[in-house]
Amino acid sequence: MPPAPPRPPPEGPLAGPSPARADAAGGPAGALARAARDLARLVVPLECAGCGQVDVALCTPCLARLTGPVWRCEAAAPRLDRVGRAPLPVWTLAPYTGEVRELVVAWKDRGRVDLTPVLTAALAGAGGQVAAVLRAAGLPGAAGSLQVVPAPSSAVARRRRGADLVGALAVGVARGCTEAGLPARAAAVLVQRRGAHDQVGLTARARRTNLRGRVRWRRGVPLPPPGHPVLLVDDVLTTGATLATCDDAVRAAGARVVAAITLAATPPPGHGRVEDVRRQGYGGANAG
Repeated sequence: MPPAPPRPPPEGPLAGPSPARADAAGGPAGALARAARDLARLVVPLECAGCGQVDVALCTPCLARLTGPVWRCEAAAPRLDRVGRAPLPVWTLAPYTGEVRELVVAWKDRGRVDLTPVLTAALAGAGGQVAAVLRAAGLPGAAGSLQVVPAPSSAVARRRRGADLVGALAVGVARGCTEAGLPARAAAVLVQRRGAHDQVGLTARARRTNLRGRVRWRRGVPLPPPGHPVLLVDDVLTTGATLATCDDAVRAAGARVVAAITLAATPPPGHGRVEDVRRQGYGGANAG
């Protein structure tokens, strides 16, 4: 019986070390490296966080869903449509469905913090695209720099996840804006008061009630100059309750939110195919 053909190398930017390079080490060190790798895959099999492809942390097709052009999605968030105010412009990279939903949930709630660098890089690209729009609108103007502010997580969520994941995304956005010619800096200046719960699984009304009055400017952090431009960052836009509450807190501190960026946005019921959503956005608006 002929031997089985060798397995192809895993696909994707987070595939990990090449087996060929590890095997080339030779000698006891090479044998030990091979044994450790094989044992690790038996104990904790590596698979794509989006689609489940084996031997790769995030495959190329799943990554591609987060590297396209940004598009406007605020029309799908009813809590952003408030009386007396224009809806907050929100740009996103993907519909929160299918593989994108799976990889975001894995990153946030299943311990896949190995995805943080690639998701941060994706939002750096998004930040660069949105920076071009904001520069065309005359920002930041006399303010000098744009402040990129992550939506705050509850203390319970931060402890469970072991890090401020949205804060990492904000750092990526600030880097992308700066590289695109719009000076920006990330600052976690908003916090949740005690009593707020994780938003996952809450209805639209419960989300708004959960956060009402519970997001504030962090004590000990100087207030911004009046009218200073702020760009909010969150992982997923669902009803808009989180961004609306953050907008209220920034306004109360004297600054103004000019836009927001998210990794993904929940599509409204009955929306079209993913391809159509990426091309048209929710409500037909796009980055341009």
